Amino acid sequence: MSQDTDLSPHIHERSTAPHVEQGHHRPIRVYLLLAIGILTFGLSPILVRFAGETDPLLLAAGRLLFSILLLFPFWLRSGSSPAEMKLQGVKLYWPILAGIILGFHFVLWISSIQLTSVASASVLVTMHPVLLIVLEYLFFKNRFPLLTWAGVLIALAGSILLGVADSGGVYILEGATSLFPTAPLGNLLAFLAAVLFAFYFLIGRSIRQKTSWINYVFYVYVSATVTTLLTLCTLSGWPPELTRIAILISFFLAIGPTLIGHGAMNYAVKYFSATLLATLILAEAVLASLMAFFLFGEVPSMLSLFAMGVIVFGITFTWKKAP
Repeated sequence: MSQDTDLSPHIHERSTAPHVEQGHHRPIRVYLLLAIGILTFGLSPILVRFAGETDPLLLAAGRLLFSILLLFPFWLRSGSSPAEMKLQGVKLYWPILAGIILGFHFVLWISSIQLTSVASASVLVTMHPVLLIVLEYLFFKNRFPLLTWAGVLIALAGSILLGVADSGGVYILEGATSLFPTAPLGNLLAFLAAVLFAFYFLIGRSIRQKTSWINYVFYVYVSATVTTLLTLCTLSGWPPELTRIAILISFFLAIGPTLIGHGAMNYAVKYFSATLLATLILAEAVLASLMAFFLFGEVPSMLSLFAMGVIVFGITFTWKKAP
């Protein structure tokens, strides 16, 4: 939920959606907003690709900084504060930790787009539903049916196959020239970004049961922004090389996938189950892959396409069978 499968934790929570409306009660606007949300998620890797060789740390920091600026008036109007969170039984260090994890998630995710194909990165980062099942089993001792674990193994096998398939590079339309010689590293970064998002989700899910969305996400984004800025200063130096394209792409990433995409999903969770929405995020990878094909001529190998299909099948199979 690009993030960009980078979905905010409230999207998946069953506890914050006490009642899911039946199909015949779903207004047309819900489907429209949901379609817009999925489209903005699919645009995320495309926007990063348009940024060219712009420092991924700068894009991550800029995206989060613009998100804070856009959210600030709404947060201020809500009257939320650290004192309110304390009264609600939420310790401030948890949103701060979630923000640190989210910041590094964005850094790894954006970096992966610059090293591998849009298709590979988008599919791998949407593996977080599978990883969540593994983490819930390890940390919370939640039990899942055998068929769920079969889906987990299928998805993991597909990710390994994708890494092997991309080791020879991805090919463009004309001349079949190798385009991403560093694809295995990019795939690894995308997978690690999915792992970080899974931890981010686990922290946020418990916090969001106690406090409002705007109160939680504002502190998370502030922490994530500080994290990415400090990382930028440490690894790339300061001041950063600000360009018009870097500013524009950061702004569009903030207003599109981060705010519009997440906002649409948050609205739709009243009418659709969280599990269905989590599975629907797989459409992000499909849309991003199609757009990358037409815009940049990115054509994965047949083995890569097969591996992506295995991953998508594994994730879908897992969540169809999950309780």
